Amino acid sequence: MEAKILTVEITGPRAALVAERPEPSAAGDVVKVQILVAPMCTEWQSWRAGKPGGELGHEAVGVVVDAAQSTRLKRGDRVIAMPHWGCGQCPACRAGEHIHCTEQRDLLAETGSRCGLGGYAQFLLKPDYLLFPVPDDISTDHAAMALCALGPSFTAMQRMQLSERDTVLVSGCGAVGLGAIVNARTIGARVIALELNPYRIALARALGAEHVLDPRAPDLIEQIRDLTGGYGVDAAIETSNNEAAPPVVLELLRPRGRLSFVTWSGALPVNRITGKGIDIFGCWHWNHDRHGDQMMQRVRDARPLLDLLTTHRFAMDAVSEAFTLQETGHCGKVLLYPNGVAS
Repeated sequence: MEAKILTVEITGPRAALVAERPEPSAAGDVVKVQILVAPMCTEWQSWRAGKPGGELGHEAVGVVVDAAQSTRLKRGDRVIAMPHWGCGQCPACRAGEHIHCTEQRDLLAETGSRCGLGGYAQFLLKPDYLLFPVPDDISTDHAAMALCALGPSFTAMQRMQLSERDTVLVSGCGAVGLGAIVNARTIGARVIALELNPYRIALARALGAEHVLDPRAPDLIEQIRDLTGGYGVDAAIETSNNEAAPPVVLELLRPRGRLSFVTWSGALPVNRITGKGIDIFGCWHWNHDRHGDQMMQRVRDARPLLDLLTTHRFAMDAVSEAFTLQETGHCGKVLLYPNGVAS
């Protein structure tokens, strides 16, 4: 009899279920991981839209159960699974920027498996170079925060060279924006945030945002200048994915400020970029090859804030409840446990 695993599938608008699929197989350098925790990110938007399909979830931490021919990992290793399936050979991958690879591997064809690409499942397939070992002193749930909760803004703040001397604006306090507040406060930077949702306003303040302002306020620029000695913020990170946000955030920066995007929406006026001399960075995820040790130290340093950021935990059979919660925005980072909720 063919072995089966449990995985989440979207079946229609606001409809999801836990289904059985054939168990995936490791082969070559493609490792099989039993998923311990899958942080939930933007998949709820596909659930809301009714985009059918499985292979959901691009974040996971788990334990290697079949290392196949890997020379990097062994059975029993606890690992962070990085997003996507970079080829490992192109210039981006050789620089550790696997997220930007344009030649993704087809792991299902390579292994003869019919599933195994998504984190909302009991098992996952990954090339061994996209698995980062978790140090023994870091808990599984804290390691999970090194993915989309901290990862995009970690890179943004590295590239902007953010320091304790800076005031940084965080636009949008969803899970990524809240993670940006954690990153900034752990560095020691002063944080001003923009948010409308009352739950997330309160959580942003609890995580260390000094001020949380209404992005629709007609006097927003004046408010920011009043809070920054009349100049504007030193750096900003846009996480809201609101089409209208980028030009507003641009105006809140001081001349020669720094601006990072971890979103995909909106446009900027070139004349204002040039006129203000703004440095702009597009940041998708973090480079585990080059900055793995620094990220693990960030996780250690941020532990109390990460506990505040993680607001809800669900067993996989409650995934519809988790999606419903995410749609309300009344949450921070939400964790899903495909093999049972951690004690």
